[in-house]
Amino acid sequence: MQTPVTARHAIVIGGGPAGLMAAETLANAGVAVTLYERMPRVARKLLLAGRGGLNLTHGEPLDQFLSRYREAAPRLAAAIEAFPPEALRAWCEGLGEATFVGTSGRVFPRAMKTSPLLRAWLARLARLGVEIRLGHRWTGWDEGGALLFETEAGRVRVEAACTVLALGGASWPRLGSDAGWVAPLAAKGVAVTPLAPSNCGVRVAWSEVFRARFAGAPLKRIAGSAGGETVRGEAMITASGLEGGAVYALSAPIRNALAADGMAEIAIDLRPDIAKANLAARLAKPRGKQSLATHLRKALSLDAPAIGLLHEAAHTSGTPLTGLEAERIARLVKGIPVRVTGLAPIDRAISTSGGVAFDAVDEAFMLRARPGTFVAGEMLDWDAPTGGYLLQACFATARSAAFGALSYLAQLARA
Repeated sequence: MQTPVTARHAIVIGGGPAGLMAAETLANAGVAVTLYERMPRVARKLLLAGRGGLNLTHGEPLDQFLSRYREAAPRLAAAIEAFPPEALRAWCEGLGEATFVGTSGRVFPRAMKTSPLLRAWLARLARLGVEIRLGHRWTGWDEGGALLFETEAGRVRVEAACTVLALGGASWPRLGSDAGWVAPLAAKGVAVTPLAPSNCGVRVAWSEVFRARFAGAPLKRIAGSAGGETVRGEAMITASGLEGGAVYALSAPIRNALAADGMAEIAIDLRPDIAKANLAARLAKPRGKQSLATHLRKALSLDAPAIGLLHEAAHTSGTPLTGLEAERIARLVKGIPVRVTGLAPIDRAISTSGGVAFDAVDEAFMLRARPGTFVAGEMLDWDAPTGGYLLQACFATARSAAFGALSYLAQLARA
């Protein structure tokens, strides 16, 4: 049975963290909420993200936190300042899940799992009267402005006084985010920046020898640099390139370079805590009958994958590593140039960049081309590294969109 269309009823489309937060915010204000989700269960991507510990947000100062959103920071600032990391932690603890700040500054539930938090959240939504309808794929609007959904039973038409869209980006489409919303919005004149992979692996044309020997091996305690940015962490050598935190965090400058020049380069520092002069001095010491690999291992504490990457870089430059003097090897250790030919496919990315252009929405994230329809979460055109920034912006924009929807419903009630 469909809830009657009134100024006290709202539709939320999308059962990820942004959709659930929008539904809670609306329901807390006394609005009847019906949430539609295309998958057989809600929050599937959130559950996947929690397998390694659910990174909710980050504990760094707010000004530094906001800078992580790059050019989108001014458009997101008001929403995040209204619901900052401290508020997200308090919200989480209100669901019975205490949080803690890890050594990296990242914030996690103490349980390090998504399922307890999600169960408590869904129970709260049920108490608030939020109705969740699964298996409903939104396809746009009909000529009369009603929402259209495809279900196993056929097409469903739903009239709505107010709608919050929270359909995610295009990463991991098997979990529900497949960017099927792009065409319906574009058809209504909504500007959408093309979606692109973010926080993803990169493509590198390794030699057959290097690929065969080192695919699947880690590069530990390195620093990667691209576009003037440097990130410490680890990376994994794959048959087609590189993956891992030290690469994912450089997605934006790499993506920009690829778009501008058709190629990009990552400089990998294998020993970021040791100055080049110190490395050169260690390498200049006589190695006797030791092989170069043994000398590198003992003098610089480099393992086989790191030494293999040095050989790969030297081979690419045309001079074998064994033919380089200590100074040049030290220089290479501090900045191995790795040419990137492309990004990993969008369906394997952690997140996506692009989405509904900020000029297409007002301060409350309402579509200018379609009053009464609000957009939240990863559908909007912003990008951020992993570390809690993705979820924080999804929660914060959802709350702002929901408050905008409440104001819109209030206007309808007064009309």
